[in-house]
Amino acid sequence: MAVDHYENFPVASLLLPRRLRGPVTDIYRYARAADDIADEGNASDAQRLADLAAFRAELHRIGAEPGSMPAPSPALAPIFTPLAQTIARHQLPITPFFDLLSAFEQDVTVKQYEDYATLLDYCSRSANPVGRLMLHLYNAATPDNMEQADAICTGLQLVNFWQDVRVDWRKQRCYLPREDLLRHHVTDEDIAACRLTPAWRTLMAFQVARTRALLHSGAPLARRLPGRIGLELRLVVQGGLRILERIELCGYDVFMNRPELGVKDWAVMLWRSR
Repeated sequence: MAVDHYENFPVASLLLPRRLRGPVTDIYRYARAADDIADEGNASDAQRLADLAAFRAELHRIGAEPGSMPAPSPALAPIFTPLAQTIARHQLPITPFFDLLSAFEQDVTVKQYEDYATLLDYCSRSANPVGRLMLHLYNAATPDNMEQADAICTGLQLVNFWQDVRVDWRKQRCYLPREDLLRHHVTDEDIAACRLTPAWRTLMAFQVARTRALLHSGAPLARRLPGRIGLELRLVVQGGLRILERIELCGYDVFMNRPELGVKDWAVMLWRSR
């Protein structure tokens, strides 16, 4: 399991009820396609934003005509026709889909965040909508559940950032808040040169501890939700926590040792998810 590029999204998982595998796949297809527009290939920023604007237009069409079949371009029909049906059939709110799109647009225009608050705002749109939509599918979208789902999803997003510092840097992107870099005396040159300094280790230890606390704050939701979805969520949380452990075990050298989970890690996660 890699908490990466929507891999933490439980797509058609055997732990999901059969009735929800199709809807989850429809949501994933939308999120993955929009994410790829923002992040993959060699398109210009202007072209990426134009392609995402086409997604926004289709969302507006779905929102304006609840329950209707949209008439997207042939290229977008495989994404938006089933998505419109899923939104109508399960009475899903449209706002989370717009929030995801807003985050993908931000990926094109923003390459670094000044402080933790602005990074959390980004996560509230890039990650949290996924958890909220899952709760709606399970008819469990209470305020308390959504608050804890937000903590889990933001925590998983941050785990992804900390394990992918080098990958993101090569894309001219850095999710380590500027204020944290300054406070811990880590420079852009240090990151570019993959310098494993005491200051870097202190910075990453701070990020790992803060992210672990977020995941723990949301973890009670995974015990409260019944059946297979509860187990699914416990595994996802334990996956994030295990990657944080691996970051610590490699001495915070995410430059040369990108943390990934293997068979032994899965055994640990399953044990902890009981």
